[in-house]
Amino acid sequence: MVADYVMDERRVTSPGAVLSIILITYLLIVLDLCIAYTGMPEIAADLGMGPVELSWVQNAYLLCFGGFLLLSARAGDLFWFKRTLLSGIFLFAVSSLVIGFAGSPVELIAARAVQGVGASIIAPSVFFLIAVNFPEGEPRNKALAWYSMVAGVGSSLDMVLGGFFAGALSWRVGFLVNVPIGAALWLAGWIVLDNTRHGVGRLDVAGAIISTVGMASFVWGIVRTADHGWSDPSALLALVVAVAMLSLFVRLQARTSDPLLPLDIFNSRVRVGAYLARMCFLGGAVGFFFFETQFLQRVLGFSPVEADFCFLPMTVLTFATAVFVPRLTLLFGNAMLLCLSMAANLFWLSLAGPDAVVWRDIALPMVLVGIGNGGGLGPLTVVGVAGVSGRNQGAASGAVNVAHQLGGSLDLSILVTIFASEAGAPLWQQLSATIFATGILLALGLIFAAVLILPAARRP
Repeated sequence: MVADYVMDERRVTSPGAVLSIILITYLLIVLDLCIAYTGMPEIAADLGMGPVELSWVQNAYLLCFGGFLLLSARAGDLFWFKRTLLSGIFLFAVSSLVIGFAGSPVELIAARAVQGVGASIIAPSVFFLIAVNFPEGEPRNKALAWYSMVAGVGSSLDMVLGGFFAGALSWRVGFLVNVPIGAALWLAGWIVLDNTRHGVGRLDVAGAIISTVGMASFVWGIVRTADHGWSDPSALLALVVAVAMLSLFVRLQARTSDPLLPLDIFNSRVRVGAYLARMCFLGGAVGFFFFETQFLQRVLGFSPVEADFCFLPMTVLTFATAVFVPRLTLLFGNAMLLCLSMAANLFWLSLAGPDAVVWRDIALPMVLVGIGNGGGLGPLTVVGVAGVSGRNQGAASGAVNVAHQLGGSLDLSILVTIFASEAGAPLWQQLSATIFATGILLALGLIFAAVLILPAARRP
């Protein structure tokens, strides 16, 4: 039996330097997602893509991101997180270069899938570095508050950057900027980070492939119903394959000695609640950015830059809330803060129509979204990895990321289906109905948090 964690003893790395690497690396992923959101109308026009096909620009990325997270987390355990992080940054940057010069939808979607694999390698390393360098309690809460700030504020500011790239330059430039940023991060990580791992064993490549095929089949089946209905044989076959593959994956994880997803991390109803709430939270966030951007540009007639400046109220409140997350956690506790954040939903935004008043129908509800955005991610992450033993930290971090990415992908596919079901209505009604559905997702997340997480926090 090896020690839970094996460190490279050549030097002691400053937690502040590690946190800087963590935050900038995560910002790279957030920047990429936001550029994809804001560039959707331009990507569709440039490459001749319809709404359903366009959704695969995100789904290909999110599916590969979520599908390979568990394998990437386990690879980090076995082959040192520094090495896997640097390889992920390299793959992410190279695929961004291909996306920037993509000449067809197939080439774009394929490169986005590879980029998702790169992101899946990066993300578990980020969470694991937080777990290793910042002990549970106030130090980790502060680190996760900074992470939440980057995730929330970064997404809003990056929407503005994405709008600038799409409107003033080109959506391609937005992806190409990942290349020099990735190169600088790779060099900084090589210099600053220590090698860390916690065990030996084998990689369950078959399990990763089976789970990814299952999730991809599920999303593909749901998205196909948007065009062909629920009676379509191909859609039904895909859903059957999804159920079979995911059931097989669970059985294999229960039997293998080196599971990608140790099932005992689900023994805690609190962690299960955190994973379910996170899926709803991210589904709401992904749907919000994906459809609200199109509403602002295609219904209200805003340019990409003008549309993305509408997200600034959310940015300010996200920043303010995230700054005070450690203090708010001491006052309310992670569970109550999480419930309060999930309550700031999107129903108000769904009321906007073609004659919407920006300050009342867009800016004010954005304030509520910003509060929820800044206060939700930190507590979700803390609760999702709390109480996990050292040798399962990588798996728990992987499970948090799986809920994060697959929740976004699955929920986006459902929202696209809802959008398509309103095909006979004016565009603004289609988008408003879909944004209303994102509010339902957040309300469902609130229920999970209130029923599964909050009662445990109230026990003496």
